[in-house]
Amino acid sequence: MVWAVAALLALFSFLPVYSASSNLAYLYGDGDTFGFLVKHFAHLVLGFLIMYGVHKIPYHYFKGLSIVMIPVIIVLLLVTMAQNTTIGGANASRWIRLPFVGVTFQTSTLAAVVLMAYVARYLSKVKDKVVSFKETLLPLWLPVFLVLMLILPANFSTTAIIFSMVIVLVFIGGYPIKYIAAILGSGLLILTFFVLFAKAFPGVFPNRVDTWVSRIENFSDDKDTQEDYQIERAKIAIARGGVIGTGPGKSVQRNFLPQSSSDFIYAIIIEEWGFVGGIFLMLLYTMLLLRLVIVAHKCSDIFGKLLVVGVGLPIVFQALINMAVAVELFPVTGQTLPLISSGGTSIWMTCLAIGIVLSVSSKREAQREEEERQIKDIRKEVTEENPLEVLSEVL
Repeated sequence: MVWAVAALLALFSFLPVYSASSNLAYLYGDGDTFGFLVKHFAHLVLGFLIMYGVHKIPYHYFKGLSIVMIPVIIVLLLVTMAQNTTIGGANASRWIRLPFVGVTFQTSTLAAVVLMAYVARYLSKVKDKVVSFKETLLPLWLPVFLVLMLILPANFSTTAIIFSMVIVLVFIGGYPIKYIAAILGSGLLILTFFVLFAKAFPGVFPNRVDTWVSRIENFSDDKDTQEDYQIERAKIAIARGGVIGTGPGKSVQRNFLPQSSSDFIYAIIIEEWGFVGGIFLMLLYTMLLLRLVIVAHKCSDIFGKLLVVGVGLPIVFQALINMAVAVELFPVTGQTLPLISSGGTSIWMTCLAIGIVLSVSSKREAQREEEERQIKDIRKEVTEENPLEVLSEVL
């Protein structure tokens, strides 16, 4: 079922991406959107190869891999923050350019998957043990807050999503409520001091701080900002869509809406496919969520359960945030629509997370097949030999 939902989302993405890329084609290309479609196809192919390869890895290997990868992602985040480069005139402190291949990579998305696997590993390790809050500070919360603080200056929305998912995961993992309350209070306090410091010394951090701070401040204000322009265009697109939409490739707002193929692709989908297309997309993500719950429930290993929740739930949560931004329920976040929006890093890391979920699921399927095989062997022995002797040996 997870394979089917991922494939449906990927197939559905081609027409919206092909249509919504017209803005980028005229701004940064020769007006031909076919190249963007080919690029999106290549990203999806590589993503599904990652998904297939990861799902072949026994999921218990991710315990050790998460420990090894935590220092790696910290170094990558430090390098990403330090370079403070620009891409297309915009601050690109969220991306790092891979050497030799020349591909840009958003390190925070990889950090999110690794961090969730690390937290799941620690929680499974201390399950049914009495641990004090002090004992969890260094092995659990120090890596969490270190990673979040390195992501925060350039990407508040990703930081907020990761922190929220970590809180959900530790709650499901049985971490004491009073400790969670202390962490929530500490997180809000650190965020407050960070914002005050960024306001007092605006030149210290990348200009992305000003961007996400202004987005939050202007969310409830009637100021004429770039974010307001995006939201207004998105709402116009949604209003034009109506029930059945204007038809594939017939969007008008794709020519005026910035980031129409990534951050605001849901508005373009509704404009072209209408309310029906928007609901269909929501149903696909709901099916994915239900399947995640089923896989986690059927897994007998606590690490497997927490791993599925940790890497799978953020996919659905991010999708809901992207949709909420399009209808102005959330301030502009810059979060893409998983497996739908164009962009290599988002697709690859979503496929990585789904591959981990499939690894847990395939392990359960292998165990079930082994149990069925043993039952068949016992039945065969019972029919071929003396039933009473075979049953007595089994008992």
